[in-house]
Amino acid sequence: MYKNEIHKALQVLKNEQTLLYPTDTVWGIGCDATSEVAVAKIYKIKQRSESKSLIILVDGIEMLQLYIPNISSAILKLLAESTNPTTIIYSNPVGLAKNVVASDYSVAIRIVQNDFCKQLIKVFGKPIVSTSANISGSETPKSFKEIKQSILDSVDYSVNLHREVINEKPSTILKIAENGEIIVLRK
Repeated sequence: MYKNEIHKALQVLKNEQTLLYPTDTVWGIGCDATSEVAVAKIYKIKQRSESKSLIILVDGIEMLQLYIPNISSAILKLLAESTNPTTIIYSNPVGLAKNVVASDYSVAIRIVQNDFCKQLIKVFGKPIVSTSANISGSETPKSFKEIKQSILDSVDYSVNLHREVINEKPSTILKIAENGEIIVLRK
């Protein structure tokens, strides 16, 4: 079902270009999370400072562990049991573009639950950026039709799937404190 769109999106990611695509939360602007060149394009589209990090999507725990090597058993259990989209802020990632990592060496990563995204990331073999499809500070669009024309014109490719879906629920955001405590930032 997604084969054609995955093929098109894959070419965009491989060419260090930007993508507008549906996720398990809102429509996202994305790119290869390991490419500083591609990530810089996202910041430019969003008119956002590079000091603010971006959310990264992975296809599962195995991929997550490639970029966050030391994950506690409590977090692994939480991820295995989570039924809602859950973004976790981790410290000291490895292998990601420097400009996706915040100034405090943290990064927000979510194991994606959306089938299209999961398949795309699996085929790509690397994590992708996912930031809301809006100019930084503007209201987050809840559906494709709410995305501003300036964003549509700025990305290299817009995935032609799920354009009628309205999604109002952002992900839960958790942060792992230095002592290992899990802090809820957004429910």
